[in-house]
Amino acid sequence: MSRAIKLVFEEYGEPTAPVLVILHGFFASSRNWRQISRKLVEYYHIYTLDMRNHGESAHNAIMDYPSMSADVELFLDSQKLAKANILGHSMGGKTAMWLALSRPERINKLIIADIAPFSYRHSFENLIQALKELPLEQLTNRKQADVLLSSAIPESSFRQFLLQNLVLNEGKYSWRIDLDVFSNTADNIIAFPDTEAMPAYSDKVLFLAGELSDYTDQESIDNLFPRAEIQTIAGAGHWLHAQQPDAFCAAVNAFLSD
Repeated sequence: MSRAIKLVFEEYGEPTAPVLVILHGFFASSRNWRQISRKLVEYYHIYTLDMRNHGESAHNAIMDYPSMSADVELFLDSQKLAKANILGHSMGGKTAMWLALSRPERINKLIIADIAPFSYRHSFENLIQALKELPLEQLTNRKQADVLLSSAIPESSFRQFLLQNLVLNEGKYSWRIDLDVFSNTADNIIAFPDTEAMPAYSDKVLFLAGELSDYTDQESIDNLFPRAEIQTIAGAGHWLHAQQPDAFCAAVNAFLSD
């Protein structure tokens, strides 16, 4: 585990409203949660964090769930928040779950979006390699990058999501993320740390699952979060907050306001 990193964040809403901290997934950033934040800002004081190695936050060779949850705890300390409502998607959801298991006193209410405390079998290797092979020095516009990636990454919306990490500085394109770090730590992202010696989380948790996704593992959830409620968002896959934002926000608000 590395030393905790001070995270960059976006902030919305009135300081007197209940706090909601949002943690994004792998390859994402706080900007991917702007639409959701604007829908929920009437009710909450929202912080959307850039996790380490993502968005504007600092890069670090270590990226695992104990380190990332320590970053979130440092953020809570910096804002003088003894505890907060936390919503995490995918990688952010695993970070939030590790924080809840290791430091339950820092959680008010917990919402996990389309992920489970479980080690998955898929690999990011081919995806990261495709991004590494993009000839950045030859690019003159973003559309070229989109076309060049289309055979390796056929889904247009996913390419657009990934290309948010491509930045233009002084006429030259570069990746905002460190693809070598992502490659070296991807196994940590698809895994979940050993929980054998940890007690289960005793409070209620809302797990939101995309109807068209298979990232929610009932058995691992029940073992560690015995009071979990699992709700399915109809017509949504893994990116349920982007695909069904109204239904997603309604479920989040119902749970937090209960």
